[in-house]
Amino acid sequence: MDPRDTILLCLVFCLSQKIQAQEGDFPVPIISATPGSVIPWNDSVKILCWGTPESYLYQLEILGNSTFEVVEKKLGFQKKAEFLIKHMNPNTAGRYQCQYRKQDHWSEHSKALELVVTGFYNKPFFSADQGIVVMLGKNISLQCRSAHIPFDRFSLIKEGGATLSQNQNGRHQGTFILGPVNQSFSGNYRCYGWYSSSPYVWSAPSDALGLVVTDIMKQDYTVGNLIRMGVAGLVLVALLAILVKNWHNHQAPNKEDCPDLSELSWSKQKCQT
Repeated sequence: MDPRDTILLCLVFCLSQKIQAQEGDFPVPIISATPGSVIPWNDSVKILCWGTPESYLYQLEILGNSTFEVVEKKLGFQKKAEFLIKHMNPNTAGRYQCQYRKQDHWSEHSKALELVVTGFYNKPFFSADQGIVVMLGKNISLQCRSAHIPFDRFSLIKEGGATLSQNQNGRHQGTFILGPVNQSFSGNYRCYGWYSSSPYVWSAPSDALGLVVTDIMKQDYTVGNLIRMGVAGLVLVALLAILVKNWHNHQAPNKEDCPDLSELSWSKQKCQT
């Protein structure tokens, strides 16, 4: 191999090792919101940006018209930075991202975090056409309706679970098909209405709908066992009653079998009883 080629190969190898080392020292930051990303109007929310202990500057950005704009910066060596939004409203709702600075470089941006404010419109009506009890393995259809507000988008949220959005071509109604369901689908659900032109401003939440997933065959089997056990118990009680009656009959002496022992008062009294 030509010496120049050897030198060039060595330089490429060393450069790649340096780049890999830098990438390892700059993990992608993680962004999250507490208590969650769907916040009622005027409530507060805390945005966390996780970096490395050597990070000395954190930056929070929100998507504006077409680019991300800096919202706030946090200075100081720390593994995470906290950004507080005291009053959630349509101006503070939106798409956020963060990054941190270490040494003389910025990290990559975090994945986007979408914060939604609720309560801007009246709550929709929420119902299940087939009822709130669904058999294991089946599907269930949930309807989210608004009588007076022509929402073109609807979202469904399970308490403690993920958000399911529904693109709706018509007006006033969104349909959610869940299934095949398992036990994890049981729980309380709420739905929201919103406009595609304002995706981070939602209505007030609907009333909660409690979904129950059940195994009918298993329940039938259990009920059958209970019935059989009850019948067996009744039979056992009847047999015990017959045995007790027979025992009493054998204990009591028959008057016809008593001897004529009139001279013995105790024997006479016994036979007369």
